Amino acid sequence: MSTLSLRLPDSIHRHIKEVARKEGVSINQFISSAVAEKISAILTEDYLKDRAKRARKKDFKKLLDKVPNRKAIPGDEL
Repeated sequence: MSTLSLRLPDSIHRHIKEVARKEGVSINQFISSAVAEKISAILTEDYLKDRAKRARKKDFKKLLDKVPNRKAIPGDEL
């Protein structure tokens, strides 16, 4: 495990402290979890962009053609 010195504005530190207390975790655990969530979001976005680059419209159309033509569920209409 690594140690990181982090400077935060007092207002952000105050909010982190408050939220961590409400969640029943330490400030360190809260920040670690927040950073992990951010990394996951960025990596997921990168993955989806990479997948989108490989997509082909004809394959998508072929897949959509398999969807049955049904009446929309009430509330799902366009």
